[in-house]
Amino acid sequence: MKRALIIDSGVGGLSVASAVRTTLPELAIAYVADNAWFPYGKRSEAELTDRLVFLVERSLSFVPCDAVVVACNTASTVVLDALRARFDMPIVGVVPPIKTAGEVSRSRVVGLLATEATVTRPYVQRLKEQFAADCKIIPLGLPRLAEIAEEKLRGIPVNREELRELLRPLFGPGAPQVDTVVLGCTHYPLLLEDFKAISPPGVHWLDSSPAIARRLAQVLSEVPPRNDGPLEDAVYFTAPVEGAEALTAYLATLRFPAPQLWPGNAELVAR
Repeated sequence: MKRALIIDSGVGGLSVASAVRTTLPELAIAYVADNAWFPYGKRSEAELTDRLVFLVERSLSFVPCDAVVVACNTASTVVLDALRARFDMPIVGVVPPIKTAGEVSRSRVVGLLATEATVTRPYVQRLKEQFAADCKIIPLGLPRLAEIAEEKLRGIPVNREELRELLRPLFGPGAPQVDTVVLGCTHYPLLLEDFKAISPPGVHWLDSSPAIARRLAQVLSEVPPRNDGPLEDAVYFTAPVEGAEALTAYLATLRFPAPQLWPGNAELVAR
């Protein structure tokens, strides 16, 4: 049996975990939500690199895994090289599906929903130039969306009128004819049904989670199976969780146990 470590700043990576469950139903998953540092978008590149290397190293010491998924767009644009240099195992990151947007958009007007940090990264600019150069890309750096997704999984109803106002540059009066939206943050697929409810019919909402799951399956196929018997799933948070009852109920739909405080928390706080 094999196990993957999936790490994010909060619950957003659960959208990736859900896709992994579908693609690799027998895979054990250790999920780490670094909610003590949520959101990652306000951190510097140096801070993120140091933090993620430490979190992965300590997490692997108490839950050995065969691969690591950085289920955060902001972190993936910064830390993958450092993780691959440090750990002798597959490291999978998240790529905004801009290439797919360039393939499916008929109006050639594409919305890019992401954190402010992600939309300004040179890596994302290169993706646009390489795969969607003939498209008009409308970037929206909306940190509030990740907060809404966090609240939703803690049992707080989504205010769709607030969503409608946030997405006004894409779908409001006088907006260009957006027919495709890239979900450039792993939190955003958790709001997909809400996005669809406040947007015109027929919009393509592009989520990278299925592609991440397929990539994980590919790299794990090259890793020898463990000989230490069945492996358990686990969910860890680096700070106490509000709304734990609603979150635990959601985790159960993904076959996860109740969340625990990350075992290295005391050391983390001391850093």
